[in-house]
Amino acid sequence: MKLHGTMQVNSAGHLEIGGCDATELLEEFGSPLYVMDEALIRQNCRNYVGSFRSVYPDSEVIYASKVFSTKAICRLIQEEGMGIDVVSAGELYTALSVKFPVDRIYFHGNNKSAAELEMAVETGVHRIIVDSFHELELLNSIAAKLGKKADILLRLSPGIDAHTHHYIKTGTIDSKFGFCIANGQAMEAIVAAGTYPSLELWGVHCHIGSQIFELESYEEAARTMMTFVRDITVKTGKAVRELNLGGGMGIYYSEEDAPRQIIQYAERVANTVKACAAEYGLALPKIIVEPGRSIVGEAGVTLYTIGAIK
Repeated sequence: MKLHGTMQVNSAGHLEIGGCDATELLEEFGSPLYVMDEALIRQNCRNYVGSFRSVYPDSEVIYASKVFSTKAICRLIQEEGMGIDVVSAGELYTALSVKFPVDRIYFHGNNKSAAELEMAVETGVHRIIVDSFHELELLNSIAAKLGKKADILLRLSPGIDAHTHHYIKTGTIDSKFGFCIANGQAMEAIVAAGTYPSLELWGVHCHIGSQIFELESYEEAARTMMTFVRDITVKTGKAVRELNLGGGMGIYYSEEDAPRQIIQYAERVANTVKACAAEYGLALPKIIVEPGRSIVGEAGVTLYTIGAIK
């Protein structure tokens, strides 16, 4: 077992996490027991925020809470100055229950219900990431009914085949997530979004998959998205103000895994966006990234008590 963060073996030969003896934790709380290393989570948050701010000041790091959503983690993410993304009414409720600032909440999901969209509009979440033509129409009608305007990003499928397991690839042309760029669907959605009076389009979003180690995949995604941003400007005459490039940084599970440094990821993404903006004569958009697993994955341990031995 590879020890991470504050984990160590103490003088009694017991695993210790954050200064707490694992056997004592089991005696107090029972098993199975999830234990999260707060110090490591905070360190990961600060690495992300610091890395992106150092290479691209107009950036925001938001935590993908579907990875691990509790009141405690929402408070921690807020304290570390990050935003949060939610994918259900339950996750939104959890964030709101600890008074997480709504201007730092992003609502994802490729099959949001009418009730969830209504909750998002009523509570005033910062951005709703729209995933289909059906959702565009539904969200516009809900916002109009409530007398509000919904601020949105459109989720796009950039056609990037990231080198990861096929179950967690989400950016390919045949993905169920978002509007496909290659077949013209994405541009059709951009134009359609501009016709709905109760929607305000701020930018575009993509997510190419999870557990990705090759930085070239992120670079390619950023280049594809910036090329499409240029196409949007040419087609509509409007600037894209926000570019959300999702998450997906790989973490250590086995000896074959070689996680990259966060600063390396930030530099590659930032340099690609800057180079494309200069080449196409575009204003620099705000960059948003959505780490999840790489924030909490290696900070979590499950403790068990042995029962029968066969």
